[in-house]
Amino acid sequence: MSTTDSRRSTTDTAHAAGDQAVKETLEDYTLRFAPRAYRRWSPMVVATTALGGIAYMADFSIGAGIGLAHGTGNALLAIAVAAVVIFLTGFPLAYYGARYNIDLDLITRGSGFGYYGSVLTSVIFASFTFIFFALEGSIMAQGLRLGLGLPLWLGYAVSTLIVIPLVVYGMKALSTLQVWTTPIWLLLMVGPLVYLVAHDPGTVDRFLAYAGTDGDGAVNTASVMLGAGVCLSLIAQIGEQIDYLRFMPPKTAANKRAWWTAVVMAGPGWVVLGALKQAIGVFLAVYVIAEAGPAAAPEPIRQFRGAFEAMMPAWAVVPLAVLLVVISQIKINVTNAYSGSLAWTNAFTRVTRHYPGRMVFVLVNLAFALALMEADMFSFLGGLLGFYSNCAIAWVVTVATDIGVNKYVLRLSPLRPEFRRGMLHAVNPVGVVSFLAASGLSIALYFGLLGDGLQPYSPVAAAVIAFVLTPLMAVVTGGRYYLRRVDDGIDEPLLDDEGNPSGATFDCHVCGQPYERPDLAACVTHASVVCSLCLSTDKTGEHVLPADA
Repeated sequence: MSTTDSRRSTTDTAHAAGDQAVKETLEDYTLRFAPRAYRRWSPMVVATTALGGIAYMADFSIGAGIGLAHGTGNALLAIAVAAVVIFLTGFPLAYYGARYNIDLDLITRGSGFGYYGSVLTSVIFASFTFIFFALEGSIMAQGLRLGLGLPLWLGYAVSTLIVIPLVVYGMKALSTLQVWTTPIWLLLMVGPLVYLVAHDPGTVDRFLAYAGTDGDGAVNTASVMLGAGVCLSLIAQIGEQIDYLRFMPPKTAANKRAWWTAVVMAGPGWVVLGALKQAIGVFLAVYVIAEAGPAAAPEPIRQFRGAFEAMMPAWAVVPLAVLLVVISQIKINVTNAYSGSLAWTNAFTRVTRHYPGRMVFVLVNLAFALALMEADMFSFLGGLLGFYSNCAIAWVVTVATDIGVNKYVLRLSPLRPEFRRGMLHAVNPVGVVSFLAASGLSIALYFGLLGDGLQPYSPVAAAVIAFVLTPLMAVVTGGRYYLRRVDDGIDEPLLDDEGNPSGATFDCHVCGQPYERPDLAACVTHASVVCSLCLSTDKTGEHVLPADA
């Protein structure tokens, strides 16, 4: 092949990637900054949409499992400890996602991991989405078996296939779904609890006195830490919240109160509702344990069936319990499928420099989830979540520490987030080393390799090691591995006068489409600019800016 033919082939490939980028409205800006022109929703609509995904039933199972094993006192303390950690680590991530309109993968790239280093955490997050999709799908299948008599294997398939039409159109469809279904879900969830407490105050006393099956119910540190470790598996939920928060409107003097309220409420604030649901799960499990037995009490469908039986006619009990489970499963699993597709697409495109489209990975994510369901993951839920939480904690604490300490205290990490190819080093040892050390050592603790007495403290180890190593690595490296170059070659400021990403638009010379300023960089071979997706799919690197000398 001649040199001319080779260049023509490369150009054709780049234009093919550009053609794919034209579909980004459907694809929901999968790999890139969410432009101001697309972000038409108010802060409260974005927050309501984000919180709609918190309707999942897994919290009831998680709380019930901890409570039944360790007693109410240990369970409530474990839930509280996990909630505090999740809130504190989630706040800086939510702020960055909402302020700069990028997802957690893009935040991670510029917060200690590098352009390719964050592929590892994309896979971690994608795993979170299909694990919890499988958990929610299992709960829905239990409901369908109870209400319609469907065998579990068929219920698993139904719970998987039902979300595909809903997740295709991204934020536009999801915002409508979440806003309209949230009031129904709240009524069905809160109503039975209020009724039980009001009509049988003794249920509260029995709940508080429950001792668990593994001991005498006395509060002890090991039980609290074991329970907190399971709850902390949900720490990666902040990634799904940010997948919505990146569509927040610009923060201005006029909307700053509503803006901050939405960010706190739908960002780290999700864990307040999550912790309440876990506590309710303990309460309902204790309430129904006499009827269902300890093996079935953690199943949300059994919990709410028991609660509904106390307050309404028999003919309405099962339909309402099934309705609650189905609404909850759909609300969360469209989010799991959506966020998982973003994470897989991010990882795949960077590694292969080919963009297959988000829908391909919707199907991939659902296939993993269905396989887990068919393997009866519900039966080994606690062990799976306890193991996974070590990786999730190490990742989230590393990124949160880089933002909170390395950026704002040590000033070794650039304040402005960066995600574009060519601007970042391939791998940044600050985040990668901290993450690998924290997750590796905590997993060793979890499996008892350093002694059985230390096993309950694996989540503490993951958090502490990540928190200490992240600033230490930044100091040791002097912050040299954050930015490959400082100037992106475009004179237009990246931020406007209020600190929001600029809305100025330029045409990408590869795909010919207009993109806003933060999504572009100068081209090394042409006197023009290239969008971030075309840079990601540039197989030869001909458009990528060189490193600073």
